[in-house]
Amino acid sequence: MNRLGVVTCQILELELAHVLSNDPDVSEIWIVDNEFSAELARALDSSGKKSVYRADTVEQFAPESKDRLSVLARVMEVGLHSNISILRREVIDAVDRIAPLVDAVFLGYGLCGNALDKAQSLFKNVPVPVMLPMDKDGPVDDCVGLIIGGRENYYEEQCRCAGTMFMNAGFSNHWKKIMSSDLPPKLVHKKDQILKRLMRNYERSLLLPTPVLEEAELRQNIDEFNWKYNLRTDTREGTLALFEATWQDVKRAAGSRT
Repeated sequence: MNRLGVVTCQILELELAHVLSNDPDVSEIWIVDNEFSAELARALDSSGKKSVYRADTVEQFAPESKDRLSVLARVMEVGLHSNISILRREVIDAVDRIAPLVDAVFLGYGLCGNALDKAQSLFKNVPVPVMLPMDKDGPVDDCVGLIIGGRENYYEEQCRCAGTMFMNAGFSNHWKKIMSSDLPPKLVHKKDQILKRLMRNYERSLLLPTPVLEEAELRQNIDEFNWKYNLRTDTREGTLALFEATWQDVKRAAGSRT
């Protein structure tokens, strides 16, 4: 029996739910029940394809499957990327806690402003493989790079329009919190004024629809965002290929240990 750990940002909750729900090797999914895991649990329950359990802590992970894959997932708060040192510390701590219970760990992150650069060094004391989603020449830049299909596609759209807000499923669902995450408490009362000033050079929202959230739903999610910041809407098809490929790599890494 293999056991896989997942530490992921809220922004990739729907992609993770999709991959887990449709993986025939996965028998049961345990979710660390916290205020950030609600959407992952809802999506998995809605699919009805897997046995889903809630645990108050990772230590309560007690899989029953004897011959198939058991997954333990912890969802981290969206917006941690606003402080690189906090993001790095929180992810390392989460991996350290989950690693003794599993055969490999999937990180639902990218480099995220280089917070997770040199992952081999960051997780050198972890007793199991820890893997980030990969581009051709290394980890993806961030959740946008992951869903847009890699660094080349990311750069192409930035060259096409420098003032682009990239809208994957997670950003469209959590944009209000993400947009406020950089503001110190003393400036919250000036939030709208500050954000409009920061957004004045942006021109468009680029939707990245995938099977987890189609274009119509993305448009609905960001109607208020585009109205608030006077942005137009463009669309480029997103992809789960890099996410799914790394998931398979993590499964193989776990299998090689058992």
